[in-house]
Amino acid sequence: MAELAPRYNPHEVEKKWYELWESKGFFTPKIDSKKKPYVIVIPPPNVTGILHMGHALNNTIQDILIRWHRMKGEPTLWVPGTDHAGIATQNVVEKKLAKEGKTRQQLGREKFIEEVWKWKEEHGSTITHQLRRLGASCDWTRERFTMDEGLSKAVREAFTKLHKKGLIYQGNYIINWCPRCQTALSDEEAPYTETEGKLYYYYYLVKDSKTGKLTKEGAPLIATTRPETMLGDIAIAVNPKDERYKGIEKKEIYLPLQNRPLHVIKDDFVDPEFGTGVVKVTPAHDPNDFEMAIRHNLEQRNILYPDARINENGKPYEGLDRFEARKRIIEDLKKEGLFDKEISHKHTVPHCYRCHTVVEPYLSKQWFVKMRPLAERALKAHAEGKVKITPERWNKVYTNWLEGIRDWCISRQIWWGHPIPIEGDKDVLDTWFSSWLWPFSTLGWPQKTKELQYFYPTSDLVTAPEILFFWVARMIMAGLEFMGEVPFKNVLIHGTVRAQSGLKMSKSLGNAIDPLEVIDEIGADALRQSLIMLAAQDVYLSKEKFEVGKNFTNKIWNAARFVFMNLQDFKKGTLDPDFDFRKLAPVHRWILSRLEEVTHTVEESLGRFALSQAATELYHFVWGKFCDWYIELVKPALTGADKEAKLQTQKVLFFVLERTLRLLHPYMPFITEEIWQKLREIAKDKKKWPQTLMFASWPFDQKKHYQDSESEESFRVLEQAVDGIRELRANLGIPPGQRLKAVIRPKSDHVAKALDVFEKEIAQLTRLESLEFKKDFQRSKSWLGTAHSDLEVFIQVEGVIDPEKEKARIERKIQECEKYLDSIRKKLENPSFVANAPEELVAEEQGKLLNLESLLKTHQEHLSLFSQ
Repeated sequence: MAELAPRYNPHEVEKKWYELWESKGFFTPKIDSKKKPYVIVIPPPNVTGILHMGHALNNTIQDILIRWHRMKGEPTLWVPGTDHAGIATQNVVEKKLAKEGKTRQQLGREKFIEEVWKWKEEHGSTITHQLRRLGASCDWTRERFTMDEGLSKAVREAFTKLHKKGLIYQGNYIINWCPRCQTALSDEEAPYTETEGKLYYYYYLVKDSKTGKLTKEGAPLIATTRPETMLGDIAIAVNPKDERYKGIEKKEIYLPLQNRPLHVIKDDFVDPEFGTGVVKVTPAHDPNDFEMAIRHNLEQRNILYPDARINENGKPYEGLDRFEARKRIIEDLKKEGLFDKEISHKHTVPHCYRCHTVVEPYLSKQWFVKMRPLAERALKAHAEGKVKITPERWNKVYTNWLEGIRDWCISRQIWWGHPIPIEGDKDVLDTWFSSWLWPFSTLGWPQKTKELQYFYPTSDLVTAPEILFFWVARMIMAGLEFMGEVPFKNVLIHGTVRAQSGLKMSKSLGNAIDPLEVIDEIGADALRQSLIMLAAQDVYLSKEKFEVGKNFTNKIWNAARFVFMNLQDFKKGTLDPDFDFRKLAPVHRWILSRLEEVTHTVEESLGRFALSQAATELYHFVWGKFCDWYIELVKPALTGADKEAKLQTQKVLFFVLERTLRLLHPYMPFITEEIWQKLREIAKDKKKWPQTLMFASWPFDQKKHYQDSESEESFRVLEQAVDGIRELRANLGIPPGQRLKAVIRPKSDHVAKALDVFEKEIAQLTRLESLEFKKDFQRSKSWLGTAHSDLEVFIQVEGVIDPEKEKARIERKIQECEKYLDSIRKKLENPSFVANAPEELVAEEQGKLLNLESLLKTHQEHLSLFSQ
């Protein structure tokens, strides 16, 4: 006879079932031309990566969708793989070499790339093994790597096609340059961060027409946040409408410290309100100045080496780091009497997304993709509803970015990556150039494979908001360009995982929780359920919040143990219902009606990507309706002498548990498989059961077979009655085991009828000595009660408690509470305390205040029982 162990062991169960699922090929779909497939491509994690909470959330969501559609009988494919992560991986291997006293330059390009491949073979599968521990049901037979042979061929094909169409070009332009990584970055790889900086004011020089000497008298005062870039100045500029500088173009202006002559130009771009209204023009180190220089046919002067030291054009500061040069230039301007002032100035500064170094706008020869033609097709597809983004608010963010799109710098000055397929070019392509081909290159493109024809376009994409532009938008453009179709129909953007404080959870901030540690402690199912229940928007995490999933896992296990213990003599378990619904007792009709209702709610919620809502509904059904109510109510039938009532109860218990496991499986695949297989062992129609719960049919039926509004209404009345009596016990401090006399006063005949249906159950659940239903009940002083929407509940307290003593006790509690509250309020109303006490102490006192206010309200409600 099947039975469950006293305690659930997640580690044993998870290892057993995942190995079986994968070894049996259960994750690999068969191509079936008669069925429409469901396909997701994984956002490929970096090959350097290890599983973090963001991965855990993202992949749990994907796995829920995949398992749901698999149970619907659809050929379901989840394509896994990893990204070669050019800059990140090169940095990791360079650090490894540094520990060995070597550099990549010493090894040379070819040997260094060999080292990276070696590292990848040794460590590159770490994260995919960790995804298995999470329960991710990817088709590992189709695992891809963005630099494998097939994807490398796809990259070369895409580059060649775009180059032939004139959509890839090379040119000298201002790009984002990381001096630490010494490579170009795309705009998306150089995010702006608000920084507390300085605005420096200093004078340029003007040539005195009489003496020929350079002087600051009559010279323009200029403000800049980057005074070191003055060494690359070619001109100064003013707005042509700015009357303050009428005739300035007639002056001969010189650059201080180098005494070079500068052009004087007028341009509408100049903001008269910024600084003094005169701006320096540095075409090689500012994108706006670069555009101005083109308009006015000015030369460009690069003053930086690739590592951001000043080069020979910046003499006498050659060799200095850019920030050291800034200090020296300010000192020298002060010595020359040309420095005016510096003021605090908040501004946004680009940083390298990988190493967080301040990025330099830098004139460089790079390869670019013309994005405007591609973006126009993507905007048209979006307007036609071919791609839907959820939540809705992200649609505007997406279209705004496409409308303002700039050309994409795709060349990188590193060694690890796809070589640019032009003879003699030593640069490699941006990592994202391979990633944007992911939905179709992983299926065999540019070959017209049967997998590509069947599985493309894919169905849904699940991603974090930070790669909406990096990856999602570019994949849509690539799909339209190379396949003629959008790569997916829906994009689900989930929230960000944050610490309880609200800060984004990250290793660098020291606030990260390791998902593998959580899995080691409580199991993957508990982690998954906890995350998803919190994931309606951003996920605010603390270790304590995983208790929800842990406790729920234990609740499911204990409920299943109870069922098995009461099926010892049961030989009639079936997948399909083996009972006449209308002939069932009201309590059975109620649980089946509730099960059907939650099934419809879960189906509807999953259909609109409300995964958190579906998880919460399931949680409340299992914990509240099935365990706390139904199981408690049917215990007498299972132990009583009525064999027919017992058999009826066993059939419904078996049926509800099996259907509930199917509903839970996408969320909690391991524990549900373990319990379901035990049910399968005792089923009389075992041959009808699939090998695994993964292939059991999803239990949704558009037609409602078990909807029973009458039993639902009766049970709602039962809940009010039971909760009312339990609440009175708790408020009056009456022990749970003490037998009581109770009267329920229904507010209508309809409610009275419902109470009659469940009279025995109400008495059973509340441990009553006697129970009466009286519409005309008149309360005396020996009875206390509470009112509810459909009824009033009364218990006899004479001989149970002394009402006067209890009233006095509660009044003392209220006085104590009010006294303590008064002292805390005075403390928090004291400006000196709030201003000088440590922040955590103030927060602690505020917490005490809230708790005491809540406690006072509870005491006052208890006291009100005695004034009825």
